[in-house]
Amino acid sequence: METPLLNGNLSSAEDGDYRPARGFKEIRSVFWIETVKLWKIAGPIVFNMMCQFGINTVTTIFVGHIGALELSAVSISLAVIGTLAFGFMLGMGSALETLCGQAFGAGQVKMLGVYMQRSWVILTVSAIVMLPIYIFATPILKVLGEEDSLAEAAGKFTLYTIPQLFSLAIYFPAQKFLQAQSKVYVLAWSSLAALILHVIILWAFIYGLGWGMIGAAIAYDFSSWAMTLALLFYVFRYCKEGWHGFSWSAFKEIWAFVRLSLASAVMLCLEIWYMMSILILTGHLDNAVIAVAALSICLNINGIQAMLFIGINAAISVRVSNELGSGRPRAAKYSVYVTVFQCFIVGLLCMVIVVITKENFAVIYTSSKELQVAVSKLAFLLGVTMVLNSVQPVIGGVAIGSGWQALVAYINIGCYYVFGLPLGFLLGYKADMGVEGIWAGMICGTALQTILLLIVLYRTNWNKEVQQTSERVRRWGGQEDNDENGII
Repeated sequence: METPLLNGNLSSAEDGDYRPARGFKEIRSVFWIETVKLWKIAGPIVFNMMCQFGINTVTTIFVGHIGALELSAVSISLAVIGTLAFGFMLGMGSALETLCGQAFGAGQVKMLGVYMQRSWVILTVSAIVMLPIYIFATPILKVLGEEDSLAEAAGKFTLYTIPQLFSLAIYFPAQKFLQAQSKVYVLAWSSLAALILHVIILWAFIYGLGWGMIGAAIAYDFSSWAMTLALLFYVFRYCKEGWHGFSWSAFKEIWAFVRLSLASAVMLCLEIWYMMSILILTGHLDNAVIAVAALSICLNINGIQAMLFIGINAAISVRVSNELGSGRPRAAKYSVYVTVFQCFIVGLLCMVIVVITKENFAVIYTSSKELQVAVSKLAFLLGVTMVLNSVQPVIGGVAIGSGWQALVAYINIGCYYVFGLPLGFLLGYKADMGVEGIWAGMICGTALQTILLLIVLYRTNWNKEVQQTSERVRRWGGQEDNDENGII
């Protein structure tokens, strides 16, 4: 019988890929090896995401001590305008995960710098496209129903955060460039340093200089650019294998790159907007104050869990793209299966904890008995959401690593906006089930999407994916380019 073990390890001598794992011992060995590989990448990325999330949180906390209007204004700016821009820019940058990861796996490390420059161009243009939303934030928020004083304060804060928008255009490509090479510890340390720096300059600008809410916005810009420049310094100074200076090659095949970037952005934004639409629908219920507050508490808890799975999403994207680029289809498949299984177990554990503590966990957020009861009624739906959201981001990471963004975007449109949202509306309003009906309907959309993605995953021909990856690396890698194309 053929065994995956060869000379004490699980890879074949010819190509470094796994041999078929048969029997409990071999499966356990594959599981352990892939677990170690995954978390070496995922751990620092999760920490990086937590620190970035912390910058927003700390900003809100400091502004909250200025006044209620300022707190609400900054919260709305960061939650509505900031989240929209962050999601779109992150999505546009996610195309780099596909190309850099596959190129690195294929040994075309020199192309990573070219891809990063190509992404800088595209994301800078994307930031310019996003500018009108920042400039006209005040009238946009008024149209959405915000009070005039709140919309004007939020719009003023948003205007001062325009430099932070352009920092994302540089930061995300550099981040993906480093992730593809598993150089993730620099991401963790730079984000931690930025968070510490942010606390210091927030205090200095708000209290030391007395700049108030505007000081918070300037500090937000300063910290974001400090983190971005730190990554650029590391890339230029210590990534000589992947960075060979600026090159005109960055402008070749740029439209194909734009299409993949747009597909990535649409895929991610559809996810973000779907969750935001729950709050919008709930805000029009009869008892909207309690309903929105209860739902917000549940979504906040779900958001904490999401930070973990966003890190795993990036890690599995790196693993899959690297293995496909290296021509190891079985390694890519095994890494996916191990990660999906682990995340499903974590999701089940989160669900059990939420259901067991459903009468108590809302106390962390509120002392209102009425609100605590409302939250406890949503606990089961929160638990189901946590299970689905433990598997779905993993498959999303596989999609990015494999270059399936357009397919996933179409699935998201159908499951979320053709099925989930209308069902949530019908259950919430027509069936008079309120927020429970809205959320239950939208969970059905997420469940359908997860099932379809699992079917796609199950039917994937990993050998064919390797062939497509080789073609993508050859076509977009610009292998005909010579070193003289470098500008610097």
